[in-house]
Amino acid sequence: MSEIGDAGDHAAERPSWDCRSCGNPWPCDPARERLAGEMDRVQLAILMWANMDEAIPDLPQGPPSELFDRFIGWTH
Repeated sequence: MSEIGDAGDHAAERPSWDCRSCGNPWPCDPARERLAGEMDRVQLAILMWANMDEAIPDLPQGPPSELFDRFIGWTH
């Protein structure tokens, strides 16, 4: 992966972790669709866990469940 959250045009911008293309919280819907189409569920969950781990220091403190839902919950 060339950059964190690389999903084509819909990549994560640090430190906000918003999409560079659409400005929505990353992973945005287009990024999710592309990533899910490029790898199996296990690979996707591992990648998204790694991205969540990278995002934790950048994002404001909030309920851990919000980060889980944003980065991993959708990968099932």
